[in-house]
Amino acid sequence: MSDYSNNAGRIDDPARPQNPASLASEAIRLSGDLVRKEVALAKAELSQNIQRVAVALGFVAAAAVIAIVTINVLVAALVAALAETELGPIWSAVIVGVVLAVLAYVLLRKGMNDLKPEALMPSRTVQNVQRDAQAIKGAYNDK
Repeated sequence: MSDYSNNAGRIDDPARPQNPASLASEAIRLSGDLVRKEVALAKAELSQNIQRVAVALGFVAAAAVIAIVTINVLVAALVAALAETELGPIWSAVIVGVVLAVLAYVLLRKGMNDLKPEALMPSRTVQNVQRDAQAIKGAYNDK
């Protein structure tokens, strides 16, 4: 159970002596707790970002495979165009090649956007640290 569940151990507890040594000790203890919680949050957020990187790399790999297949289909269409003069098989291969090229482009863009550094920043942790720093500044400026 946390010290915050009752008034015992709280800085603003009127029964607790407010001498500088006890205030400093309490501030150090609370700072340590805060740092541990922020480190845990950063670890969790980085773990989520690593999972996002893995998925993004999967999209990039899928785009690469589809791009290779696209090249094969377009080359087959060129071969068919040279081998035959009928439009049926040629246009079929070209249409399939264009559809695969569009799909590869969409997957590649998605993967690359997910790999941008700003998408991987532990933004919640940064915001929490900034908020905590402001709260600490405010608490010590009030005393």
